[in-house]
Parts: sequence; C-alpha cells; structure tokens
Amino acid sequence: MKEFWGRNQAWITPLLLLVLPAGLFLLVIVSSIVQSIWLSLFDWDGTGPKTWVGLGNYVELFGDPQFWVSLKNNVIWLVLFLLAPVIGLALALFLNQKLPEMRFVKSMFFIPLVLAHVIIGVVFTWFYDPTFGLLALAFKALGLQPLAVLSDEHFVTLGIIIAALWSQIAFCLVLFLAGLSQIDHELIAAAKMDGASGWRLFRHIVLPQLHSVTFVAVIITVIMSLRNFDMIAVMTQGGPYGSSTVLAYQMYDTTIFSFRAGYGAAIATVLFLIMSIYIALFLRYTLRNEAREQL
Repeated sequence: MKEFWGRNQAWITPLLLLVLPAGLFLLVIVSSIVQSIWLSLFDWDGTGPKTWVGLGNYVELFGDPQFWVSLKNNVIWLVLFLLAPVIGLALALFLNQKLPEMRFVKSMFFIPLVLAHVIIGVVFTWFYDPTFGLLALAFKALGLQPLAVLSDEHFVTLGIIIAALWSQIAFCLVLFLAGLSQIDHELIAAAKMDGASGWRLFRHIVLPQLHSVTFVAVIITVIMSLRNFDMIAVMTQGGPYGSSTVLAYQMYDTTIFSFRAGYGAAIATVLFLIMSIYIALFLRYTLRNEAREQL
C-alpha cells in the first residue's frame, strides 16, 4: 500500500482534493441547471401535476411583448454596466497614490461595497423621490420641474442602473487596486527609462499586467448585470407598467405570483443561454488576445 501511495501520490492527492468541490458543483449547480431546463418543458403551477408542453413555453415566451421589453432592458443593463470596470480602473489608478490622505479617500469609495443592495436601493429611492429627494431639491434650486425618475418609463431603467453601478464600481475598484499592488514596478521603471510615458506606458506595460483582474471584473460585472433582481424588486417591482422589468425579475414574478413555474423556468433557461454565450465569446476573445501578445 505504501509503495502504491508513493508511486501515485502525485495524482491521487489533487484528485482527492477535487472530489468534494466537484461533487458539490455537480449537485448544486449542474443538477439545478438540468432540472430547470427539464422543468421548462412542462406547464406546472409549482404544486400540482406537471403537464408536458414541449417547447410550448418557449413559443409563448417569444410571442410575449413583456419578454422583449425585459430582454431590451437586459441589453441596456449589460452595455451600461460595462462602464463599471472602466470607471473602477480609472479610480484605482487615481487612488493608487502613496499619499497619507488617500486612505481616507479610499474608505469613502469602499462604502457601497459593504452595503447590501437592498439598502442601496432604498437610499436611491429616497434620492429620486420627486417631493423631498436630493435630486428634486437640486432641480428646484435650478428652477426646473422635479423629475419623477422611478415613475417615468423612459428614465426608470437608467435610474436603477445608476444605483446599481454605484456598488459595482466599488467592487471593480477593489479588484483593480489589488491588481495594481502586484504589478512589476521594475518593468515600469525600465519602460520610463526607454521614454515610455502616459497612455503608452499604461497601454503596453500596466494594462497587460492587469489582464487576469480585468477578466474577473468583466465576467462578474456581466453576470451581475444579467441577473440583477434585488434593486428592481426594492425600487420599482418592475414598474411602471413592466417598463423596468428584466428577465430575472420577470422569471421571479411569473413563478411566484402567476404560479407558472414551467414558464419561469423557460425564462431562466433563456437567461442562462444568453449569459453563457456572452461569457464564452468574451473568454475566446481574451484568450486570443493573450495568445497574440505572447507571439
């Protein structure tokens, strides 16, 4: 037995360490995805017997106007949420200065990171209130009519995204600050000696060393933008008239309040496919860029 362990320890040890996390991943994540996809093929109220409808839920879903409104909002969320890594990186570069007062400034930027999204949603709901909110007071000070952001179907989605971005930018900021603390300063000093500065120094020396951090920031930002639920639930409940609903909230509303678990599972499946396709394309693009830079 000792001889067998000695000969095979190099591959048995990592295998044993991977068994538990791999098993949990298969049980909690993969099995849930498979069950959700399977459930989307049934008409089910969540308690009674299931009725097989095949692709009926998907046919109904693609003919549902609310689905296209939710999908459009998800695209808006995705595009605007990608500002979070960009702004987070810019703030990280600004805050990554060795000045005594920067500690206090950093702590101010970290505040939204430690607050729950529900709290942020409530705070921004007060901020947008057209009677006593700070935004209304600013409009009145300028002699303008206060704007009811959360009651206007043209501005409500933008208002919620701004509230959610406040927290996501702080998250990306922390990631990039951690990444900047690990970059090779000798490489930067050598580039400066060769005449590199400003944008060239950042583009060719600093940014390549932040590839892994950028990848994590973008992937998590994309996932958060597509699965955002709590901000909408707290601030508008999908209103007014469903104009701020996204696929995640529509799935919840359909399953819980309309008692259509099969239809909700179909929405979840579509959302999962959109998320998977986007992440796969981004991963392919990132790996191709890294391969080109290594050549």
